Amino acid sequence: NPMGRALAVFSWLMTILSVWMFVNGRWWFPASIAEHGPAYDRQFMLTLIVVGVAFAAAQIGLGYTIWRYRDTGSGERATYSHGNNRLEVVWTSITAVIFITVAVLGQRVWAQLHFQPAPADAARVHVVAQQFQWNFHYPGPDNTFGRTDPKLISDESINYTGLDQQDAAAADDTVTQTLVVQLDRTVELMLTARDVTHSFWVPPLRFKQDAVPGVKIPVHFKPVKPGRYEIACAELCGQQHYKMKAYMLVLPEAEYREVVALKQAQFEQRLAELFKKYPETY
Repeated sequence: NPMGRALAVFSWLMTILSVWMFVNGRWWFPASIAEHGPAYDRQFMLTLIVVGVAFAAAQIGLGYTIWRYRDTGSGERATYSHGNNRLEVVWTSITAVIFITVAVLGQRVWAQLHFQPAPADAARVHVVAQQFQWNFHYPGPDNTFGRTDPKLISDESINYTGLDQQDAAAADDTVTQTLVVQLDRTVELMLTARDVTHSFWVPPLRFKQDAVPGVKIPVHFKPVKPGRYEIACAELCGQQHYKMKAYMLVLPEAEYREVVALKQAQFEQRLAELFKKYPETY
């Protein structure tokens, strides 16, 4: 039966094409810009190899079965086979050990980033997500965040985070829609949301974390490459979800200290200049 042979060959060709798409590397991740990125990439590659080998073996076996047991027109009748219980136990056990091992290794890499506290000298930024905007609250030169109150939130008066201007500690605070971080220094973000669940995602950081209303979630990372990178919302948050993006500027120490010491108006003006200096990197 030529159809049986054609289907088997088609299965093998699709398997080869699928493997080639990954091996070719044309459609791959952007280069990592975070200290933890190489560990994530190694774990991803390990998982991909294990799953890829299993996928290829299964598809090759499927193609062989289609070819071997195709209808040849000889009138041969199919027979039922219960299989081999011992063989099934062996390959199920091997599969379980491999996948559990990969899962444990992956959890270890993830836990090193999410279950370890940020170092004491980390820069701290409060992140407040809203439909459809990111707000980054900096404590200013005094390194003390001013008091915030949800009752004071007002988009009309450009008070997106509810910052209490009567609080002395708020006098030098800055709230901007661009995340500015220092090269080779850990930054700790305190994520929350005003309305619905959002998700902070910068692909080159190998980092994604939900921002949930009423919950403050601390996360930290160390950027190791300067540049400007897009921040996307990775959680469907409403009709204009596709517009919810911002940028992260990774600056050398001198430029970073200059920017975060500026007051609100000067802060925004300096960011506009830095956007020209650092084009968006994908």
